[in-house]
Amino acid sequence: MNFSPTLVVPELFQFLLIMALFIQSLGNRDWEPHVERWLPFFAGLGLFVSIVSFKSSGVMFYDVYKLDALSQFFKITIAAGFFVAVLNATRQPTLEGEKRSDYYMFLALSAWGLMILSSATELFTIYLALELSSYSLYTLIPLRAHDKGAAEAGIKYILFGAVATALALYGLSYVLASQQTTYIAALATKSWAWADAPMAVVGLSLFLAGMFYKLALFPFHFWCPDVYQGTSNETAAYVATLPKLGAVVILVRLATLLKPGLEITTTLAWLGAISMTFGNLCALAQKDVKRMLGFSSVAHAGYVMVGLVAGTAQGLAAAAFYALAYVAMNLLAFWVISRVASDGRNLQLDDLNGLYKRAPSLAFSLGVGAFALVGLPPTVGFIGKFFLITAAWNQGYNWLVITLAVNSAFAIYYYLSLVRHAYTEDTLTEGAAPDTSAFSVVGAGLLAAVVLVLGMIPAPLFEFAIAAGQGLMH
Repeated sequence: MNFSPTLVVPELFQFLLIMALFIQSLGNRDWEPHVERWLPFFAGLGLFVSIVSFKSSGVMFYDVYKLDALSQFFKITIAAGFFVAVLNATRQPTLEGEKRSDYYMFLALSAWGLMILSSATELFTIYLALELSSYSLYTLIPLRAHDKGAAEAGIKYILFGAVATALALYGLSYVLASQQTTYIAALATKSWAWADAPMAVVGLSLFLAGMFYKLALFPFHFWCPDVYQGTSNETAAYVATLPKLGAVVILVRLATLLKPGLEITTTLAWLGAISMTFGNLCALAQKDVKRMLGFSSVAHAGYVMVGLVAGTAQGLAAAAFYALAYVAMNLLAFWVISRVASDGRNLQLDDLNGLYKRAPSLAFSLGVGAFALVGLPPTVGFIGKFFLITAAWNQGYNWLVITLAVNSAFAIYYYLSLVRHAYTEDTLTEGAAPDTSAFSVVGAGLLAAVVLVLGMIPAPLFEFAIAAGQGLMH
């Protein structure tokens, strides 16, 4: 078993962080307030470690763990998302004081599972890493003081997650029985046509269902709006972003098995089209902001499918880049939601009325996030959709590209309603005043800057993603 600690420095750093949080959670309760003093610094250091380690490459543990451009791309994104999620959660008003160390420990454990998932290249390893990241979320989602809706959200996520896990494991057994291997590199040499290997196609479809559940792709989306609405704003910010990265990185690896025109590829295309249409139409009717973003994520899961079915390195790169864009856009949106709802309540659209007067910097940042989610220039949402469209055009799924364009037009109404309420409605509703501290304003400003800068200068990251995609296709 080949193992080199220098190749897995980000994972080892994250593991040490988990151990430190575990020790703190076992210690005296007087230690609880101190966790929010040191953890953001070390989470930021973890991001630095991931960036420094981006050139690491190699395989370990009997070739089930691979360090390549794709895994490093996603590990940097996961570390960045974890850093922002930790900062966001330090102002969480609905988390009881004695549970703070436990909360951050499970948050770190989930991110560690996603890092492992990024490098997993064998189906059993993928399954175990997915469960490691998921079990932590089962604990986090109900942690919202004195709120029965959070308990309901937790139960739904656990029950539906158990079903998706069972489907994935059942499908894995079919793939193993039919193709005699669970290594993705070996599976790429096999036929995935229904006529040649019907059992393998059924098995892979069931295994993909587990990924679709994490991604909230139709018809595995039903948990998403309820969980976003039920859990705390800060937990929803994490659930809405980083687990999607884990699903996308595995789907990108598994997409190398598929070619345009195969039955399973066409099925993915249809699921993507239905998902983006269903998600956008349902979001049009929502008044709860988090529930709206829940249905929005169903639509964005459909957008990612456009890159995956293209069957080219550029398509895989576009899907990976769009996953990064999605994380940046949603972290910005949820940061503003968390700061506006300074008492931890769920925001309705009317709660945003007159935000430009009460907190102009938050209103501007919300506008940037909304424009990015629609896909308007010069944001990262626009360039992300542009990469998806150009990658998939003339690859046999032009109808799916047109569906994406039409759905982006649908999305304009409900995303820009956030801006309309913030800037044109003056009837104020009752509730706590927005948090306008330097922490709130600087955080929103930096995230908005990331969304704009990645939209205007996407080349360095997209070239990194292209290199990752080409590495997978060879």
